[in-house]
Amino acid sequence: MQEKDASFKSGGIDLAGTLTLPDSDGKFPAVLLVAGSGQVDRNENHKKITINAFRDIASYLAQKGIASLRYDKRGVGKSGGDYWSTGFHDNAEDALSALNFLKNQENIQPKRVFILGHSEGAFIAAKLAGNGAAAAGVVLLAGGAQSGEAELKWQAVQVAKGLKGFSGWIIRTFHIDVLKAQRKQLEKIKKTKKDWIRVQLVAKLNVKWFREFLAYDPAQDLAKVRVPVLAITGSKDIQVDPNDLKLMARLVKAPFEGQLVPDLTHLLRTEKGEATVSTYKEQIKRPTEQKVLDLILLWLKRQIKFKKRASKRKKSRK
Repeated sequence: MQEKDASFKSGGIDLAGTLTLPDSDGKFPAVLLVAGSGQVDRNENHKKITINAFRDIASYLAQKGIASLRYDKRGVGKSGGDYWSTGFHDNAEDALSALNFLKNQENIQPKRVFILGHSEGAFIAAKLAGNGAAAAGVVLLAGGAQSGEAELKWQAVQVAKGLKGFSGWIIRTFHIDVLKAQRKQLEKIKKTKKDWIRVQLVAKLNVKWFREFLAYDPAQDLAKVRVPVLAITGSKDIQVDPNDLKLMARLVKAPFEGQLVPDLTHLLRTEKGEATVSTYKEQIKRPTEQKVLDLILLWLKRQIKFKKRASKRKKSRK
């Protein structure tokens, strides 16, 4: 495996990442990795939680002959820009710039470049594909088919169910209506015109991103996708609704494969117990679930093989 520093511009901002190549010569099919929400770097790591999902995926694909590009989000790691003034649509613009950069690398087969998004990145992958981005296919890891607002409301209820310790005790003892409380908070976010605010005078919240994500509904874009789609969601995911896989299957008119992985959580690890964020810190001590890596690889191989056959048929007709 070879890893090279990569840099490209998006909206006048310099973004930094890693181009991972198989340890051989030639031109390779490739995958653009688009990260989930928050201040995460090219490996999907946040200062409070290190999941390394994209490091694991990039390494595995390179061992199997497939290149990849992953990058730090604006204002994170070695990328320029300001995270706190960056919205959902800015993130989508950055992903499109990254895709164009990847396709123009000398080691890459430009017609065999795929987009893989995780969580928010899956919403962005659907958005790009639905709007005609020149990709060979898309992989949606823990993606959604409902609006950002609908997903966040569903998430709030599921997360609250599994809360342990003092927080869980407070909710149960005082019969707190989590959904009602969240709706109140979301209405405040939608009304503000600022890029960010402070919550309880301490934590900063990127409300520009929230406003744009709340308003985004992937259904229309999913219906416009004309390239093959692989969607993988875990049965223990409590941040996006696993039932969205069925919605995706109805919306996507292109070849679609949906995989509901038993016991898989939003962090792409399996968890045998109750679905709860309380075990996230224990989950990240393990690598990304091999089942997920294998599903991605097998699907990519099928698409690459199909592209090669189609290319040969075109040449024979000439």
